[in-house]
Amino acid sequence: MANHKLLGLVATATLLSSAHMVDHAIRDELPRWPAEDLATFAVVNLVLFGALGTGIYLYVRGKVGPRFWTLFSFTGVLLGWASHFSPFTDQPVSYILGAYDYGVGGWLAVAVLLALMLVMTTAGVYAASLWRRKVRMQRRMEGA
Repeated sequence: MANHKLLGLVATATLLSSAHMVDHAIRDELPRWPAEDLATFAVVNLVLFGALGTGIYLYVRGKVGPRFWTLFSFTGVLLGWASHFSPFTDQPVSYILGAYDYGVGGWLAVAVLLALMLVMTTAGVYAASLWRRKVRMQRRMEGA
């Protein structure tokens, strides 16, 4: 049975991820047709949101469990960190703010990004606790 708190965290992360993708498009990072970068942007979005949709479907059907969301969430956190917070990124927070001339839009975009990272981290930790609880219950059943 699907955990509704975990589903809520995943749904919130999906909405925040959508808002972050809109931010990328607003900052005029979405290239115009025809461009190789446009195809890359489209493929990344198809893979990301396709995986989210498929994951939610499979989770509700009981085909995947909290382990899937633990790995998915922490992979997202790692990619988000590498894309916007690592010392090697070309799109740090200052870049996002600068794209909006350090105005309200930039601060909103950064707030969405930070909220996304926080929700994904929370989802990952929560999913890991559910996964651990499930493993403990299975061990108890095997030992009984």
